[in-house]
Amino acid sequence: MKLALHYIFCIFILATTFSCGNNNPKNTSSRKDSIDFESLKGITFNEVKRKFENGLSFDTIGFQQEPEWVLRFQRNDSVEVYSPTLNKLVGFYLHHDHSNYYNFAREWFAVKLLSKDSIILQRLEVKSLRVKNDDRSNVYMTFYSDEYIKDVLHSTKEKLREPGSKDTLFVKERIKLANENPLDSNYLFAARNPVKLESKSKAVNVEVYSSFDPLTKSSSYDYLYPEFKIDIQNAYKKFNYAFRVIVDVTGKITVYDFPSYDEDTKENQYKVLQGICDIYLQNLLKITPGNTLGMPHASLITLYVKGHL
Repeated sequence: MKLALHYIFCIFILATTFSCGNNNPKNTSSRKDSIDFESLKGITFNEVKRKFENGLSFDTIGFQQEPEWVLRFQRNDSVEVYSPTLNKLVGFYLHHDHSNYYNFAREWFAVKLLSKDSIILQRLEVKSLRVKNDDRSNVYMTFYSDEYIKDVLHSTKEKLREPGSKDTLFVKERIKLANENPLDSNYLFAARNPVKLESKSKAVNVEVYSSFDPLTKSSSYDYLYPEFKIDIQNAYKKFNYAFRVIVDVTGKITVYDFPSYDEDTKENQYKVLQGICDIYLQNLLKITPGNTLGMPHASLITLYVKGHL
């Protein structure tokens, strides 16, 4: 009986596809409901906009949706996608699931508009065969063909990819709040161009630490959560601390938080860390505040600081 039930369950799973929202559509993939991509064969499409559903490319923590894809369809089941790493177009299988849902380049999409001039794709966040109903599934990617950009818009893909006025106004407001409330977690805003720390002394070595892993993390991780390793020679004693600081619009460093396991010593530990910032880092480093769209602002960074005798 258990084996029979298990068999029925497996058949049911194989016969269904992922669901969108609260619906559970069956896999109705067929030639009649698929989209004809062969009519676009050989046309190069450049992504010119990537925005959330609200029309912004930035969110409240400073993450930026950046247009960077290039597509070229070859057949109804084949598409080439530009790889910045390989600096060339790479072929992918174009899988039609059902309705306007497609998978290629390890991503799910809903095709919202398709013509020889432009394409709009809705990126879908899929987990356990279900579309996640959150911001990750409300990202829209707009593509224009080379000919449309050149002959109709008389522009370039680089120009079209620049953030618009709506993004600028939004970023200005977030920067204002971040600068007015630098230590308030509600107003933290990551700098798209992170803080720069450069040594002014042979006694100090600074290394930008990157934990980016293309298999587990987005490339945006490094600017959302900047980390630095700092080694200080001829320190007053040996020490090894990990803590987070705010670098404000003037370059001043203020301790934000740190691991603490004893409330009784927390205040003293704060004074020690702030002292290291004031005595060593402020004097021995050239500090350039982070900025977004060219506007400097307060932002959070993580420091791993070692002192050597």
